[in-house]
Amino acid sequence: MNLDISEIPFSRFGSYFCISKEKDSENVYIRDVHGGDEAPSKLFKITLLKDGIEKPFDIVATETSLKLFLHEDEEHYVEMIIPEEDELHIEVKGVELRLRDKKVKYDTLIELEDGIVEYHIYPKELKLKITELTGELSINAPWNIIGNDFVDIRMNDGHFVVESYRVVSQKKEYKPFHKGREKVEQEYQQWFANMSKGIQTYRSSIERAAYITWSSVVHPHGILQDHAMYMSKLWMYNIWSWDNCFNALNLGEHYPELAYSQLKIFMGMQDASGAYPDFVNDKFVSYNCIKPPIFAYTYEKLMKKNDYFKNEKRVRLVYESTKKVLKYFDLYRTYPRKLPHYKHGNDSGWDNASLFHKGMPVEAPDLASFLIRSYDILSKFAEILGEKEEATSFKERADSLFTLLMERLHDEEGFFGRVGREGEKIEIRTSLILRLPLIIGYRLDRSILDKLVANLEDEFETNYGLATEGVKSKYYKENGYWLGPIWAPVTYLFIDALRNNGYQEIGDRIRDKFLNLTLIGGMAENFDPITGKGLVDTSFTWTSSVFLLLLENKSMED
Repeated sequence: MNLDISEIPFSRFGSYFCISKEKDSENVYIRDVHGGDEAPSKLFKITLLKDGIEKPFDIVATETSLKLFLHEDEEHYVEMIIPEEDELHIEVKGVELRLRDKKVKYDTLIELEDGIVEYHIYPKELKLKITELTGELSINAPWNIIGNDFVDIRMNDGHFVVESYRVVSQKKEYKPFHKGREKVEQEYQQWFANMSKGIQTYRSSIERAAYITWSSVVHPHGILQDHAMYMSKLWMYNIWSWDNCFNALNLGEHYPELAYSQLKIFMGMQDASGAYPDFVNDKFVSYNCIKPPIFAYTYEKLMKKNDYFKNEKRVRLVYESTKKVLKYFDLYRTYPRKLPHYKHGNDSGWDNASLFHKGMPVEAPDLASFLIRSYDILSKFAEILGEKEEATSFKERADSLFTLLMERLHDEEGFFGRVGREGEKIEIRTSLILRLPLIIGYRLDRSILDKLVANLEDEFETNYGLATEGVKSKYYKENGYWLGPIWAPVTYLFIDALRNNGYQEIGDRIRDKFLNLTLIGGMAENFDPITGKGLVDTSFTWTSSVFLLLLENKSMED
């Protein structure tokens, strides 16, 4: 694949290093994604010099190698690879590579020994060791009382390594450059073979999706105890709850331990109240927003993908953790005689959907449906685990929530929401989120289901799939985040619900539209429902994972 690093950063499985190009300035930076997307990520601006003069350069990037060469002169170049998770290797030939820092006042560079320097980057609590294996390394970093004024690193004709660590580096032997390139190529080819579904029509999308999922993983560090698949290494470099579930589903068949880790990260950081974090990274955990409970839904599907997930201890862990999540919604998100509520649109994952335009808190039918589905699944897990009384109890709780859902949030026109402590009816009904009760279609009367599905086709289906706001709605907004654009996880939930409830033809049509959409918009965070253009973050893992899941579904049918 010819990788456009302004759209998809160059990185590798397990690494916090990445290299990307800014669209506006066209500057190229070596970056580091420790600390999440609120932390500064730029380490060094890259320039190439010839005879001391900055020269324009071209970029050729593949999944495993990034090459910068003088414009129309491929014989003089810099090549970068990441053969190990914390090692960026640089080969310089016939040019001078200049790295200019993006430092703050306490950042400090010191010489450790001949040809080796250490750069302490204070805001990231990170150290870099820069080693000259061959060639010439030169540093200009004038000291000014509490730190270097600036850091200017030059590399000439040779092999250099930039290695990151938190406290101290360990002595090690570095692989020759060509051996490192061979190693990372072999690792990636194995991943690609497991992600590729063999439908050549979607080859370009398969290449993008496979690479984005592989290269967006970071290794255990700080509070992260397992390898974690970030949403992106472009802008959204955290792991968010409910995003993680779609990535886990895609990993379940060939990488069950990695899939399980995506769930375990959140179960291990579950608050005493029962709430999962909104997002985590290696340094920070946030409980600002609490996403809908879909871990049980995810795990039930994983059990069908791989027997690894049928292990009783793992089922028990998910079971007990989900019980705490559901108790959290009962105790802390439910007013008397009402349904559980969202405190912010971000809780739902549909941050700015029109349902939330009247205020908070909101009783939403999607949240009630996720809870009902979770109780139904927990009842099945309880049977597996021999918890007969709890199985009955969970089934009864699902029944009572369903009765309340239909009493409070459904009328002859369909589903709606309620706002505020008094539960005032929300008249805005143009968001796709109000159609998510389709996920409990097995509980709905066929007349209600038929009306829901007909409404999807009439108001939300476009040439590329399901818009998140009715395209004729006054709230519809071009590039409006959840006010129109198509999102992968929502598409997956609707396709799954349609196919499971007797609407396979429609589900398959939406599936095929989404698969075709990726040929236009790539693996973006979301897509324009009219043009198919990829929007916002253009290197998103849950989009990639959903694409691969849907492609697998199509491959099995074909």
